[in-house]
Amino acid sequence: MTASTIALDNRFARELPELAISWQAQTPPQPTLTVLNEALARDLGLDPQWLRTPDGIGLLTGTVLPPGTEPVAQVYAGHQFGGLQPRLGDGRALLLGEFPDGRDLHLKGSGRTPLSRGGDGLAALGPMLREYIVSEAMFALRIPTTRSLSVVATGAPVQRETVLPGAVLARVAASHLRVGSFVYAASTGDLGLLRRLADYAIARHHPQCADADDRYLALFDAVLTVQAELVAKWMLVGFIHGVMNTDNVLISGETIDYGPCAFMDTFNPETVFSSIDSWGRYAYGNQPAITGWNLARFAETLLPLLAETAGDTDRAIETATTALGEFATRYQRAWRAGMRAKLGLAENNSEDALIDELPALLTEHQLDYTSFFRGLARGDVPLGFMGWVQRWRAHQPDTTAMNRVNPVYIPRNHLVEEALAAATAGDLTPVHRLLDVLRDPFTERPGLERYAGAGSQDFAASYRTFCGT
Repeated sequence: MTASTIALDNRFARELPELAISWQAQTPPQPTLTVLNEALARDLGLDPQWLRTPDGIGLLTGTVLPPGTEPVAQVYAGHQFGGLQPRLGDGRALLLGEFPDGRDLHLKGSGRTPLSRGGDGLAALGPMLREYIVSEAMFALRIPTTRSLSVVATGAPVQRETVLPGAVLARVAASHLRVGSFVYAASTGDLGLLRRLADYAIARHHPQCADADDRYLALFDAVLTVQAELVAKWMLVGFIHGVMNTDNVLISGETIDYGPCAFMDTFNPETVFSSIDSWGRYAYGNQPAITGWNLARFAETLLPLLAETAGDTDRAIETATTALGEFATRYQRAWRAGMRAKLGLAENNSEDALIDELPALLTEHQLDYTSFFRGLARGDVPLGFMGWVQRWRAHQPDTTAMNRVNPVYIPRNHLVEEALAAATAGDLTPVHRLLDVLRDPFTERPGLERYAGAGSQDFAASYRTFCGT
């Protein structure tokens, strides 16, 4: 394999040039492959052995590219903690192109772009490894997500609070179309651009919408559905994204941007780990409502297109509002179905009280969210739960089925931090060990007990995560 035998299309840049700025990655001084996702590489038609060569590493850093490749920085807007930033975009990232199956190859930490807004465009090794670890864990947990292909250490220092080793992440996604992409397109006032973007999103992600009576209303409905199902999956495993801005909401329904993300240990809906979320806007329990808020911003961008079918803007607003009203119902449907599976209850079980009472009980007794369900399947009954457990057992739960959906291993925060600290100091063994454990999260294995338990209470009380920008 050589770079010339790899096919990377530039369809996004070709069809939506207003949202793309041609740019080149910065050449790293001493690139060293830190971690490579060989299974994903093979799935993409790439030879893992070639990716370990200088030219292969060049592809993973954007400096050795197939002929005709046109890397671009994507332009988009975003509501950051509720406030609109009208022009954000890839300030330290580049879209290299699309594989033949339609998936994007995208870099983070590849250097400054015209959208950097004063930033250095670089990334540190620790945050890039965090995204690699957590995104691959999410994939193993069967949650729609961008994937991590590689992390390459650049050999260049990055100045943050301290000097850190630099790195470039190569990730793969169904696409990088965001709600923020639509916010930017709508803000230009160019109806033709907005229509082309919506048609592009339909063709790429939701082709069933093309033949609907109102294809743009159908697009909104489809994005609403995949986002409702996605956030329900987050809630079911205790995942906290940490920065649910509209530029981090993908039209495809995949999870993206693992910055200040973390997994909850002790159950508490108010849990926040992000150092910049001092008001708890993106706390665990707020994630469904914030997703609905983000979808409302998406609906606003589509109003000019909806008005063409509805006949006027007022009718378009009424139509969009009605459609948005379905979010809570679809989220609840997905979350309840997931909770029934976690509790081993039949799909047609209508005992909602068991599910409704559980969050308050978990909070009151300060139980570890992940291990609670595996323990329940084993017959471990926490103190204070006997009445609830007796009612649960009356439904004859399938404990074997519970173990197929309740993980033993998640990216426990203390283990992730331990691995990242070791990697920053030059020891990658803990990272590779943790990745190996997380690839099979549902199978309990002897000798891995430390990977199944929460960290100390002192660690949890003071734990904070950072964007890594």
